[in-house]
Amino acid sequence: MSEKTIDFDEIFEERSVFQSYLDVEVALAKAQAKIGVIPEWAAEIITKKAQIENINMDAVHEGLLKTGHPLVPLIWELDRVCGEKAGGYIHWGATTQNITQTGKLLLVKQCHDLYIKQLKQLLLTLAELADRTKDYALPGRTHGQHAVPATFGYKVAVWIDELSRHLHRLKGCEERVFVTMLGGGAGTMASVGKEGIETQNLMAEILGMGSMSMPSRVIGDHITEYVTILGLISATSSKMAREVYTMMKQEFGELEEPISEGSVGSSTMPQKRNPKRSNQIVAAAAEVRTLVSLSLESMQTEHEADSALETMGTRALYGSCQLVGNILVLLNELFSNIQVFPDRMRKNLDLSGGLIMSERVMLELGKKIGRQKAHDAVYEAAQKSVNQARPFTETLAEEPEVVKILNEEQIADLLNPEQYTGLCSYFAEVFAEKARKEAL
Repeated sequence: MSEKTIDFDEIFEERSVFQSYLDVEVALAKAQAKIGVIPEWAAEIITKKAQIENINMDAVHEGLLKTGHPLVPLIWELDRVCGEKAGGYIHWGATTQNITQTGKLLLVKQCHDLYIKQLKQLLLTLAELADRTKDYALPGRTHGQHAVPATFGYKVAVWIDELSRHLHRLKGCEERVFVTMLGGGAGTMASVGKEGIETQNLMAEILGMGSMSMPSRVIGDHITEYVTILGLISATSSKMAREVYTMMKQEFGELEEPISEGSVGSSTMPQKRNPKRSNQIVAAAAEVRTLVSLSLESMQTEHEADSALETMGTRALYGSCQLVGNILVLLNELFSNIQVFPDRMRKNLDLSGGLIMSERVMLELGKKIGRQKAHDAVYEAAQKSVNQARPFTETLAEEPEVVKILNEEQIADLLNPEQYTGLCSYFAEVFAEKARKEAL
């Protein structure tokens, strides 16, 4: 399955979840056999038989209904397929959460590896886009209003900067998040003693994970940390999608997300070309951010164990992983084929009749008469231009402090927005290069 068609829901399907539990049971048996807690022959049988294909899922489902327990019916089935002798060594010294929490993190690690690949691909796509659009001048907007000129490439550079940090956050959390747990009933290792620490470390090595420093059943900050990072990724993703959504409006006309042939935007309005991917990203990202709160709540566990972490924490973890996976797929699709309309961007710069260049005029005047006096003169001209619907050049020419310093030709030159984009092109180039390096 190609990464563009990944269904992150599949990673958390029931059979995948149960297989992750079986994988942890295998790691436990192998580790215990290595240090002599259980016989090696028993670990070999458990390893061979602990495959979901060998498990009678009907029996597991029946057991789940009967017991209401998330793991015991699976252990019963594994016991059956391993045989009485080897089956007696399954799950030795472990409690349910040791297996299920570790197994769930194994599945999350699958998502994690895909997130990193997808973020790197997105950064490469944005690098090309930043380079290509570094000089595409458009209105820089603050508080929804024209502020000073910018370029679309600069906007892309901002996204690259944030996404790069998210990539670092994902990589930086690995040793804290992906850890194996073997603490027993209350996290005290009473059933396994000091050998339990060695067992947990060996399990971690077998599973390609780290080992919990304190295997307490009420520790969930590492899980919440991961959900929070996914929340940050979703927030940036939403911001990017919202920008596309807005700039795609006919009133802006600066962008258009890829519209597949035959796509229908409305059952009654044939002309509609809707920003479907952008909408989907915004909606999914909002849901992720609610799950951050749920994950924080899941940390409020009582005494040495309760079901909060296992129940709420799992919902937050699984839900956010699925959503963010799909968000990243959509982002890659969106920006791989996004259409950019530089002519419309340039036209939008002129909508204010030169008012967007007020700062430049003010600063030029300020060199001669001081910043505050220059600000007051340009402010008066700008307000007259808006309130009286008159050209900015005309109202500027009426200000004594302006005409003493600037002639008509100088004013016209100062009102050219393409000459006042600051370091936009530079930032686009720098962060395009940074994105390519991050993607290595």
